[in-house]
Parts: sequence; C-alpha cells; structure tokens
Amino acid sequence: MKEAFSLRTVRKKIVMLSKLAGIVLIFSYILSTHLPVSEDVSFLIWMGFLLLLVLGMDFFMSRFITKPISELNTSAKRMAGLDFSAPCNITSTDEFGELSASLNTMAENLQQALSRLENSLEERKELVDSLSHEMKTPLGIIRAYAEGLQDEPDETKKQKYAQVIVSEVERMNDLIVALLDLSALESGAAQLNVIRFDFVELVETVAGRLLVDAPDTNFELQYELPEQKFFVRTDQQRMEQVLGNLIVNAKKNVFPGGVLRLELTEDDGDLHFAIFNQGRPIPADNLPKIWTKFYRDSGAEYSGSGLGLSIVAQILSMQKLPYGAENLADGVRFYFSIPAAE
Repeated sequence: MKEAFSLRTVRKKIVMLSKLAGIVLIFSYILSTHLPVSEDVSFLIWMGFLLLLVLGMDFFMSRFITKPISELNTSAKRMAGLDFSAPCNITSTDEFGELSASLNTMAENLQQALSRLENSLEERKELVDSLSHEMKTPLGIIRAYAEGLQDEPDETKKQKYAQVIVSEVERMNDLIVALLDLSALESGAAQLNVIRFDFVELVETVAGRLLVDAPDTNFELQYELPEQKFFVRTDQQRMEQVLGNLIVNAKKNVFPGGVLRLELTEDDGDLHFAIFNQGRPIPADNLPKIWTKFYRDSGAEYSGSGLGLSIVAQILSMQKLPYGAENLADGVRFYFSIPAAE
C-alpha cells in the first residue's frame, strides 16, 4: 500500500500533480461560484485560482522534470567532452536519480579507464626509450668491431672481434627474451603451473649450479639450509627463475673476496629465503626502483639486461608473496617468503 502511494517514479509524480491540479480546479470553481458576489467577480476570483494553479504546476514541473533533465544534459555534455571533474548531483529516488547515479558510475569507470590507458601509453613510451637506450650500446659495439673486421689483417684479432660480436648478439637476444617473458607475465598470458615440490632441494640445485660449480667464483660462500625437506605448492620453473635471478644479482655485486651468504629458514609454517652480498649499498632513494624495468645501479658496469629483478618482482607479486631488499652494515640483502605445504 505504501509503495502504491509513494512518489518514487516520475510517472507517479506527474499523475499525482495532475490529480491534485484537477481537484484544486474543481474545488476553486465550486468555491468561487458559491461566494456572495456577482458572476463577474466570481469569474475573476476563479481565474485568479486558475493562475495560481498554473504557476504552481509550472513550479513543480520545473522542480521534478525540467531542472533534473537540464542537469543531466549538462553533465552528459561535460562527460562527452571527457571532463569528469564534477559529478551529477541529482539525489532523488526516481528515474532521474538512478540515471544520475549511472552517469556518475560511468564517468568514474571512464576516468579509471583513461587513467589506465594514459599510464599504459606512458609505460610503453618509457619502455621504448629504455629499450632503445639498452640496444644502443651493444649495437654500437657490434658495428665498431664489424668495421674492425673488414680492415684487420691479423687473424688472431679477427677471431677476438668475432667473439665480441657474438657475445653482444647473445646479450641482445637475452634482453629480448627476458623482455618478452616479463611482458607475458605482466599481461597474464603466462600462467603459473602449480605443483608440489621440495623447495630445499630446488635451492640446493640452483645455488650449486650458480655458486658452487661456477668457475668464476671470487667470494666466500656461506649458507644455511634446513636438513629436512620442506614442500611448497607453486610453479617450480618460475621459482627456479626467481632464485637464479637473485643469486646472479648477488654474485655480480659482491666485492672480490667478499662474503656471499645464502639462507633458507622455516618459521611458523613459512619458508624465508635470503641472499646477502658484501658490497656497495644501494642508495636509499633507489631501493624502490630496483624492481623496475631496466634499472641499473649507476656505479655498476655495463652488464645484464636490467630485467632480472623486475621478473622476480612480477613472479612473486603474482603469488602475493612478500619480498624486498635492504641495506645492511656491509652489503645488501634480498629476501622473500613462501608458505610451506603439507
């Protein structure tokens, strides 16, 4: 019953106003004709009632119909011009209020979409600029040594030049492969293949290959690993990539003869991996930047793609695993945690 007499729609408001106008019109006519005055005066009084009725109807129609339509039209024109700074402020419970809320929701969604598009374009521009910069060095080296090959009579030097060219081509190939891999992870094209495996064994395998069996070790290796097995549920290949990139990064930045310490500990059902390299600290302002594409310490020599830590961050973020880096008294420590599985 209450819903039947409510004014929640424009149609009900118009019907109610028309009924009220009809009642007022009839009542005013009856009242004016029964007044103890002449017919002419009675007619003039009724015309006055009629004028007040028209003005009242005009006021209410303007309030309920014309004004909301004008506000909606103004907001729609503003949004059509991609101006989402001012929302539509119609708060009635009828169709105009619903349309206002829908317009505001659409404006908010469009604003978010435009912001994402602008950010995407900006990121693409930065990516192109960074990639161009990264390619410039190996291409310059390749060109210089290729020109040297043309005029160099010494076969030994020719062989050396050729090896440099091959090395730089491989560097460029690694950069492109890493960039494509990172793009696939960021876009969601690459999905995680979750399996159950022994994480301790994976750490031992990767560390053994990159730290123990490597011929170019010029550091003191320290490590702490659990004696028992600890299983996790995640993508084994991707976590091997994470471990490899972190270990290679530490290996590149450790001082000659310095300490490189690898740790894997368990606490309250979580496995905590950390790798420390004794070396130059990362400037505090740059710590958040080390996970971005093509970041390279200004004091480091030209090497690597600058994408290794970005791939680490993307893989760990996809799994919502905590990670980070911190400066210690005599070096830098990278870390992340992963839940142990049953």
